[in-house]
Amino acid sequence: MRRLVIVGRHRHLKLSTSTRNRECVTNNSSNVKDPDILKWNRTISTHMRNGNCDSALHVFNTMPRRSSVSYNAMISGYLRNSKFNLARELFDQMPERDLFSWNVMLTGYVRNRRLGDARRLFDLMPDKDVVSWNSLLSGYAQNGYVDEAREVFDNMPEKNSISWNGLLAAYVHNGRMEEACRLFESKSDWELISWNCLMGGFVRKKKIVDARRLFDKMPFRDAITWNTMISGYAQVGDLSQARRLFDESPIQDVFTWTAMVSGYVQNGMLDEARIFFDDMPQKNEVSYNAMIAGYVQSKKMDIARELFEAMPCRNISSWNTMITGYCQNGDIAQARKLFDLMPQHDCVSWAAIIAGYAQSGHYEEALNMFVEIKRDGESLNRATFGCALSTCADIAALELGKQIHGQAVKTGYETGCFVGNALLAMYFKCGSIDEANDAFEGIEEKDVVSWNTMLAGYARHGFGRQALMIFESMKTAGVKPDEITMVGVLSACSHTGLLDRGTEYFYSMNKDYGVTPTSKHYTCMIDLLGRAGRLEEAQDLMRNMPFEPGAASWGALLGASRIHGNTELGEKAAEMVFKMEPHNSGMYVLLSNLYAASGRWVDADKMRLKMRNVGVQKVPGYSWVEVQNKIHTFSVGDCFHPEKERIYGFLEELDLKMREEGYVSSTKLVLHDVEEEEKEHMLKYHSEKLAVAFGILTIPAGRPIRVMKNLRVCEDCHSAIKHISKIVGRLIILRDSHRFHHFNEGICSCGDYW
Repeated sequence: MRRLVIVGRHRHLKLSTSTRNRECVTNNSSNVKDPDILKWNRTISTHMRNGNCDSALHVFNTMPRRSSVSYNAMISGYLRNSKFNLARELFDQMPERDLFSWNVMLTGYVRNRRLGDARRLFDLMPDKDVVSWNSLLSGYAQNGYVDEAREVFDNMPEKNSISWNGLLAAYVHNGRMEEACRLFESKSDWELISWNCLMGGFVRKKKIVDARRLFDKMPFRDAITWNTMISGYAQVGDLSQARRLFDESPIQDVFTWTAMVSGYVQNGMLDEARIFFDDMPQKNEVSYNAMIAGYVQSKKMDIARELFEAMPCRNISSWNTMITGYCQNGDIAQARKLFDLMPQHDCVSWAAIIAGYAQSGHYEEALNMFVEIKRDGESLNRATFGCALSTCADIAALELGKQIHGQAVKTGYETGCFVGNALLAMYFKCGSIDEANDAFEGIEEKDVVSWNTMLAGYARHGFGRQALMIFESMKTAGVKPDEITMVGVLSACSHTGLLDRGTEYFYSMNKDYGVTPTSKHYTCMIDLLGRAGRLEEAQDLMRNMPFEPGAASWGALLGASRIHGNTELGEKAAEMVFKMEPHNSGMYVLLSNLYAASGRWVDADKMRLKMRNVGVQKVPGYSWVEVQNKIHTFSVGDCFHPEKERIYGFLEELDLKMREEGYVSSTKLVLHDVEEEEKEHMLKYHSEKLAVAFGILTIPAGRPIRVMKNLRVCEDCHSAIKHISKIVGRLIILRDSHRFHHFNEGICSCGDYW
């Protein structure tokens, strides 16, 4: 007789050749009604329902006789318990299959999203019934293959309500409402579930008039019908109609009440929402969560916490809402306390706390939490990968980012847009263009964000012409540029000094791509004209803007004034910025630089005094470099790094060699009226120079030195690092707050145009 042999730790189904012909498996009535076989089959089904696959297998192995029902019970049980491979192996070894066997296996392929295998099995079936056709149709429909589902539907020899409902749901869930309506109009005897499905599709599309028209035509309605329509009105902000329907509804269950509460919350009517919430005859966790979310969105965390503490039925969503609220309000300590108190975490919990740490500047803690996910046994999802990669990008932790990339590859997420785009941004922000290109190529279906990230990445690295080539490739690929695309295009032109190309794109983007210029596009254009020394044209453009220029536009004009030494225009631009953003320390520093470069020390001193009077503090500059998965941070004249003596000694050596190469300190940038020698000393130990020196001393030869700075690199450091790159023969990549600089052999990728 046949045996199911268990080999090692994995079960394998094996037929004994010597006993194969002695197996009696038939579908005749005597065998099917055999009381012993019926008893054995019921036992197998019971074990499988309880998840005891091994016990079921033991019973199956000890059966003296088996029917096809015995095999079917095992196969369907394996599928129910997510043991697809064992089900398929047993199906392949069945001596005789009935229609039920084929349908069960077909359903297994569909549920495991193996639609190609499902279609091949379907084509092999000797007989098919409406269940077979519906299984294949639902597989295509549920996975978004609507046209394939329609083809199956059209070829069906007979259809039932499941067939019609399945195709209708496919159209609705994929947003193809016109086709859904045509299908609906082709038949008159639809079930209530189909009416609700079509109406729900209109509500999701915010086509509330169409939804109401269908609602009024419905021959009968249930609670789902009323709740969907009430929610629809609430979502589009028509609370009066929602309330009118609520009062008319013959069934006011907890979901009806919750729909009203959610509607008031979504429209910022917290007081009305709370009145409804307090009047609810019955509440569930969804009701509480809707109300808590409203308080969280309104930054009323104390009231949200009171309601959270009063909840008799918290679920994981309740905890996640509170944690997200504390993170968004900057109270990361409270968020962490709640996180630690949670009875269990899910991917949303981890993503929320990681994002909270990152957004509050606690990057190391954010990455530590990412590492903790594995220890907690929680599987990673796209959101947690996205948060972790964004954190690596913010602090330029390239090595750790590569490790996270490796984990994304293992989970298969790296080819999707969400994680793929995060990888792309991380590599660009860490200064690794080649790996950014590889990540881009690895994204299976690139969206507009993928192309925009590539374009902006090349622009920020100063490779404007390559960025414009990517723009042309984007259009060739059939991806329509949006307003973010055009910001990237104009930034690429600005960073590279491509004035004519930038002007052409700016004045044609509405006609060519349907993108109306916004303040960001005007600011890019003002920056482009200003850098090129066309200050009068930049002012004319500002005067002719269809809206009042903002602080960013005036700031771009101030920056251009500093580059070209136009103190009068710089003062005018700064005055406008100070009115709009009185605490923008960067603008005070820009004007001070302009005064210092012009030798107007009294005015520079007045600017520092004004900053103190207004309460503006200059953001301290610091630079950092990653060495062996550790971030080393430096400030100007740093005396705390454990290797400071070695770093300072090396800088002294470099200074001597640089001067032999013709380097001269840019002392005009020092905002103090002191002796030249003291100015040179003040410039010598800027944070980026310290970070570069430490990188050269610790990062193996042949690898780039990647240094990040929170402010813009100063002119003196830019000149010095060019000389250093030539002296030590290393590629030095510096990211400042504005752009990237690739220093190699004494030349910078920006062409000194920054």
